[in-house]
Amino acid sequence: MMTFPISRPIRNLADRLADSAPWLIASLHLLMLASLIAALLSISDARAAEESACGGSNILTGLEQSDPTRFAALRREADAVPNGKGLLWKIEAQGLAPSWLLGTMHVTDPRVLAMPEGAVDAFAKAAIVIVESDEIVDDKKAAAAIMMHPDLTMFAGDKTINDFLKPEDRVRLETGLKERGIPLPLVAKMKPWMIASFVALPACEISRKAGGASFLDKKLAEDAVREGKTLKGLETLVEQLSAMDSLPVELHLQALIETLALGKTIDDVMATTTDLYLSGDTGMIMPMMKSVSSQTAAKDFGFADFEQRIIIDRNKIMATRAEPFLKGGNAFMAVGALHLSGAEGLVELLRQRGFTVTPVN
Repeated sequence: MMTFPISRPIRNLADRLADSAPWLIASLHLLMLASLIAALLSISDARAAEESACGGSNILTGLEQSDPTRFAALRREADAVPNGKGLLWKIEAQGLAPSWLLGTMHVTDPRVLAMPEGAVDAFAKAAIVIVESDEIVDDKKAAAAIMMHPDLTMFAGDKTINDFLKPEDRVRLETGLKERGIPLPLVAKMKPWMIASFVALPACEISRKAGGASFLDKKLAEDAVREGKTLKGLETLVEQLSAMDSLPVELHLQALIETLALGKTIDDVMATTTDLYLSGDTGMIMPMMKSVSSQTAAKDFGFADFEQRIIIDRNKIMATRAEPFLKGGNAFMAVGALHLSGAEGLVELLRQRGFTVTPVN
């Protein structure tokens, strides 16, 4: 059992805010909430070193062997996703030096940090670096910004998570948190998507972040500042939190309960997601997560709402705000990988704005 000391200052919670439930694990690619506020819970560096190795098995590998028909259906769905292959894209326009678009995964996995072929050179040559939020380079400033909006993360008045839970779900939540060394009263005022972050992220990722490791987007932002490049953000952290908070509380509760029901399968979901990301098969990520969710969710799990508010709506904002930076040329843009693919993904939206966008690998 991983035990979290609760007497230390809040420090690492924001590293995990977007990682709730299978469909919210997609937010590992989407929401730049790390370094947003300090952590409510933390683990020692010694514990971090002890648990730095990741586990989990690739769900799709097993599915292909046990149910080839179902796997083939997922493969067809993934292959139908526009621009669903590739992590690094070249952005060109007449008279401009080329720019680059990298799909990221907001984790500290060394394989992810290595980036795909060509990305290191593209970043080195870029004069401007564009990330989802440039606030991630200053933990204290980010924490102050979110603490000015407690309504986005905490229930108001006397309300707690207990007011929304069925008795059996309360027992499940209390047990699940206890297994992680977290007493329910400590987090009862938090909204369910925040509580889910404590139970959805694998121990290896928690350990690495607690040990001070930066996830890919933050590392790129830090490197840009250190190297004297211009750093620009497409959203504020409060805007990102507002997007998550805009989803119905019932949807977040359902995500929380499903996360607990999955148990160690969460490690398998993370392992599969990482494998898909590293292979550039981003179009398969959401079909895979929907498939996992359908095994435990009693009803529609709200993928449509999630995709619209957390992916599509934000894609449009990002494309609009990125356009003037890209018109200067020689830019390196890094955002969550799931923002790239789809008919309303960033690749297609940038093409609609007159840019030529082509995959590099």
